[in-house]
Amino acid sequence: MDRNLLTLLEDNATLTPEQLAVMCGKETGDIKKMIDRYEKDGVILGYKTLIDWDKTDREYVSAIIEVKITPQRDRGFDRVAEKIYNYPEVQSLYLMSGGFDLCVQIEGKTMKEVAYFVAQKLAPIEDVVSTATHFVLRKYKDKGVIYGIVDIDERGNCN
Repeated sequence: MDRNLLTLLEDNATLTPEQLAVMCGKETGDIKKMIDRYEKDGVILGYKTLIDWDKTDREYVSAIIEVKITPQRDRGFDRVAEKIYNYPEVQSLYLMSGGFDLCVQIEGKTMKEVAYFVAQKLAPIEDVVSTATHFVLRKYKDKGVIYGIVDIDERGNCN
């Protein structure tokens, strides 16, 4: 497995096979074959563009929801996780260590829509014990990318 190639693609999926070949010291044909194999094997799951939606006219709300669940005897957390990740609102879902079991990241058009998702879809799932919702007020950094420039005033406060 070529970690260098995978890291380059993770950082910038717009690099061409030709550019990647030069950067990795390999032939273009070899790079294309490697990428095809990684896609078929599920190593490369997809390609995404990171958008700063705050710089557009799109209205949305992001939330992180802590979920405590009762694990199932045969399947642990997987059955509940599967129910949750199939909702289109769910952007990410992680099994966590610590004070809660699952971390759910969702997006909605309004806070009311997020609250509806929690109350009507998430909380009623069998084996969900409790939830705690945290609304994202501002993104400073996401997936290694810094959003905009943060102004710091003379007192050290963010503007």
